[in-house]
Amino acid sequence: MLYVAWGFPPCRGGGVYRALATTNRFAALGWKVTVLTAERETFQRFTGVDPTLEARIDPSVEVVRVPFEWPVLEADLRKWSRTRASNPKLWSKWRTRQDQIPFPETGYGPWRSVVEQAAERIHAADPVDLTLATANPHVTFTAAYRLHKKHGVPYVMDYRDAWLLDVFTGDRLHEPNSRAARWERKLVESAHEVWFVNDPIKGWHERLYPAQAGRMHTVANGFDADLVPDTHDRGAVTDRPLVFGYVGTVSTKVPLAEFVEGWALATSRSEELAGARAKIHGYLGFYAQPRADMLDTINTAAEAGVSYEGPVGKGEIATAYDDFDVQLLMLGKGRCVTSGKVFEYLATGLPIVSVHDPENAASDVLRGHPLWFPVSEVTPEAIAAALIEAAHAARTADEDIRAKAREFGASYRRDLQLDPRIERLAAAVKGARA
Repeated sequence: MLYVAWGFPPCRGGGVYRALATTNRFAALGWKVTVLTAERETFQRFTGVDPTLEARIDPSVEVVRVPFEWPVLEADLRKWSRTRASNPKLWSKWRTRQDQIPFPETGYGPWRSVVEQAAERIHAADPVDLTLATANPHVTFTAAYRLHKKHGVPYVMDYRDAWLLDVFTGDRLHEPNSRAARWERKLVESAHEVWFVNDPIKGWHERLYPAQAGRMHTVANGFDADLVPDTHDRGAVTDRPLVFGYVGTVSTKVPLAEFVEGWALATSRSEELAGARAKIHGYLGFYAQPRADMLDTINTAAEAGVSYEGPVGKGEIATAYDDFDVQLLMLGKGRCVTSGKVFEYLATGLPIVSVHDPENAASDVLRGHPLWFPVSEVTPEAIAAALIEAAHAARTADEDIRAKAREFGASYRRDLQLDPRIERLAAAVKGARA
């Protein structure tokens, strides 16, 4: 199996965990796996890295790294052309147009020829039986399409998000006759399978491509059993201040300001929150440097116990969770928004406060969890009410309720999500060989 992904360890980011888990699971089930991805320097320079992730790649997996250029994000002025230096805005517009000539995706379009040629070399050296490409960026799909058209290799498209759909607003991002739409249409029509992370996103695509609906499957993220914290019964917290915790990337869609205001209200109203802390782990924004505006928002509530703890490596994630008594699930609004983080939260069996719109797809996953405390709306008042309820549960929930919470979460182990699809793909490949 050839796995094509732009972001792969040591890249840090939510989609990387799915990529790592998928390749490792294929390898564990007997596949010979080759990963085609970008060079380490790409992530070191532009996105930040998680050094603990690379050591978790299955030793049998071969990783082929190819160059990736990202001129728009080049900060070294010595590498700028005279034209760019004299008129940066004009140069940026020109570069954006240039990027989309090979493939309609700003920043990533030029990578098309690089990954297609690399896929050809890999196939020539050791014929590929199946290609699995994951997005975004969506240019990774072109390598799978190339091997299919030239050599008949079946491929799977794994969407971590969506290309034509804005999962936050539900709006369509590209017109039906746009190049992006035409590309997606031919990719989906030729795919052996198309994977989505939740049912709402899959349903939207089934309506868009009814003839291919039978090839579409929901493959939820799940949690990685070897990375979650100890799920033993920690018991009620009765003798110290509570610790609330968030782990993940804080995007501009996350209601950070509303949470901070809600936290201040809750801590002023409930004795069970006396001395409580809210620890935020992860990146503020999508790049290595934290966004100043987000950091300022957090710092305004420092006296109330809110703190920014910085990024935490995946290998040390369990230690971070072991410090929590209640988990904070803060997400942007959107019916199609799940987040892989929700599954990791479920694994702990700890109380979960959903600081997101009730209509989010994450609510579908959490519904029925005995220690789930959703907000009725994303306002400081509603957030404060949910925080106070969760604090009370952390201090009073009996052994039976906590056991049910752990049992509820156990069903979302990642291998349980992946194995049925991998088994079907193995049968298809063996059938094709026969």
